[in-house]
Amino acid sequence: MFRSSIVPPRVFRKILAFTSLLVAACLLVSFFPSRSRMQAQAPAYEKELTAGGKALLTIRNRHGRVSVVASDDEKSKASLRATSTGAPVEPADVNVSGSEITVRERPDRIDLTVHVPKRARVKIETETGMVDVIGDFEVADVFTNTGTIHADVPLDALKFKFFWQSSHPRFLSDVELPPIKEGRAGAFSISGVLGPDARRKKRKKKEAPAGDEAGDAADNKGAANETQPNDNTAQPPEKQELVQLNFTTQRGVILLNVDPAMAPNDLRERPLTEAARSIVRSGDGPLMDAIRKVSPRMFGDFAKTLPPPRTEPSLVTLRPPGEIATSVAPQLMRVNASVTDRNGRAIPGMRNSDFAVYEDGSERKIVDVTPATEPFNLVLLLDVSGSVEERIDFIRKAARDFLNTASPQDRISIISFRDDIKIISGFSTDRSLLSKKLDELDAGGATALWDALAYTLVDTLKPLRGERTAVVILSDGDDNKSFIPFPAILEATIESGALIYPLYVPSGLIPEGSVPRPSITVDPMRTRYLTITTRAAEEGQKLATVSGGVFYPIKRMEDLQKAYDDVVAQMRTAYTITYASGADGQSHHRIRVHANRDGASVRLSPVVAAQH
Repeated sequence: MFRSSIVPPRVFRKILAFTSLLVAACLLVSFFPSRSRMQAQAPAYEKELTAGGKALLTIRNRHGRVSVVASDDEKSKASLRATSTGAPVEPADVNVSGSEITVRERPDRIDLTVHVPKRARVKIETETGMVDVIGDFEVADVFTNTGTIHADVPLDALKFKFFWQSSHPRFLSDVELPPIKEGRAGAFSISGVLGPDARRKKRKKKEAPAGDEAGDAADNKGAANETQPNDNTAQPPEKQELVQLNFTTQRGVILLNVDPAMAPNDLRERPLTEAARSIVRSGDGPLMDAIRKVSPRMFGDFAKTLPPPRTEPSLVTLRPPGEIATSVAPQLMRVNASVTDRNGRAIPGMRNSDFAVYEDGSERKIVDVTPATEPFNLVLLLDVSGSVEERIDFIRKAARDFLNTASPQDRISIISFRDDIKIISGFSTDRSLLSKKLDELDAGGATALWDALAYTLVDTLKPLRGERTAVVILSDGDDNKSFIPFPAILEATIESGALIYPLYVPSGLIPEGSVPRPSITVDPMRTRYLTITTRAAEEGQKLATVSGGVFYPIKRMEDLQKAYDDVVAQMRTAYTITYASGADGQSHHRIRVHANRDGASVRLSPVVAAQH
């Protein structure tokens, strides 16, 4: 038996973030047990601050993270909490003098979380540490060298100036910002006002002559009239007071109302690739939004060329007057259930009667079970970025080996990618044709893995919704050029219902494999470094887990064929179950599938709607 869930994307992000932290903690404990236990037992240092009123609170923390959070109450008390990546934080490590907080430098990092009243004035200075400014401030001045500055503030009345002293701007904003201004000696800035309340105040300031007391009095009288309506007038909404952000950095990144986890690896505004344009055309809201934030102007220009989105027609059943509908037809849902015995082998020949589906503890009617022998629509996604001819030869051979291993009835499409995608072949069962198409692979460029996967999910596989689909990725897993961030890809993967099989091959392993006898090469030591990066491995595992697929970290060349054989075997264990759900499409539902075979183990993919 196995439990799965229909999880809303926002809830999933929180679960995913917690899971990542938990995995990281477990890894630390396994490698550094004594130090990890010491850190787990070390209490945080907490202190209530006496600085009050509108005094400017100054915080200096050279290398640690500083998070300043404004409460919803202007009368709340200020406080700080200090945590460490190493030894416990002592009172002498955090010096508080009046309205100044200074963190003493230590070999390990000290992170500060400071809570301040609403409309506080703060000044934060760091070198490499990240800074968070969250809430409603009067003024927030931040100075960093390379640290990321993350602001999450009201946008109804915002005045801002972002200044990069030694680099071209790197930023991401939830709203479109004014054009970049280039200054002297390689400095750049972005400044302006945002929000209707800020513009209203700016217009009023321009219209009223300086020192016009009569005008000020009239404004005050008007404001008084607005805040004291008579019984027949609704009270107008409260105007947002102006928030001022002044951020100065040498070479840091600035994020305005954007979750840091949703920032892609390359923040530079750039022309939309074919993959990005296809994603925009698909109408997928979260993925489109990610592209808009990276290249707002180019996104806007392209979006203007698209026809308005079509509303799909729907059939409405008219009931006689007075008749009340007492029930609603159940929604059909689909889930892939991979069923294996105690030895991990596929259990063939299962039918409707061999399964039971439970939703929130209630058994649901199974409408159909697609046999595990039914064909898949399979996309082979090939990474050709930064490739030399030696690597391209390997990729061609690896792809042809997979074509020869895949089940003959599976329809296969081949897509290559570097900084953009290239369709090598549409879906076909003709292995000879597919093999010839591999001669069209081109090498070079950056790696836009998440864009390529997003394109595959929303363009190539979307028309096949309701059919059995899977994606096999052959890459090193290191994305450095996508518009789409990794968390957005996870959400798109869940909603697609496709099985994902990441086969991650270290880039250095490919030339090593071309040497007949690596043990006698001039540089045998290089084999120690032919590994997958930690981030790539973690992301590959998450992709496989949320989709119901399997992650394969390739450490030796002979592992690749074993992975191919296992991918094919895994797909042949997958039954597609369609059942009548009682879900309302909004609340959270837990799904359990029972296989009526002794010793059977069931692994589930995300549950998706079987109908459009």
